[in-house]
Amino acid sequence: MQYTIKLPNLHATKEFAKLISQSINPNFVITLKGDLGAGKTTLVREVLYHLGVVGSVKSPTYILVEPYIVNDIQINHFDLYRFNDPDEWIESGFDEYFSSNCICFIEWPEKADSYLPQVDWKLQITVDDETRSIEINSQSDKGRECLMQLTKIAAR
Repeated sequence: MQYTIKLPNLHATKEFAKLISQSINPNFVITLKGDLGAGKTTLVREVLYHLGVVGSVKSPTYILVEPYIVNDIQINHFDLYRFNDPDEWIESGFDEYFSSNCICFIEWPEKADSYLPQVDWKLQITVDDETRSIEINSQSDKGRECLMQLTKIAAR
């Protein structure tokens, strides 16, 4: 299943992030692809705020992963931009970050593609002038269920 939305500004991005936060649940993996500056981190940051993260949400570009805990749910935000080799995924112990009580966001997934766990949603963000287009492709049964939930909420 696939869903595409155009977001004309930051306010629309924040509103869409809220819909995502209402549609996903633990044991969920989302990958995000897009050019530098496309808005991957901004979207994840807004989803995290809507999930209940309080305080500063930093980009994990230099430390590779930022973990958060909200309501006993582990949320991990990975940024693999600085990976030089896919084996860094295993060497960093990132395979141990995934559990049934975890939501994971992975930016630049192609840098460790062969090591990633089952992905539920693949997000592709493209920018055309000021408009961002987000395409979500579900990759699992749970991903399809959550995407159907998202489309129902978005239709309201």
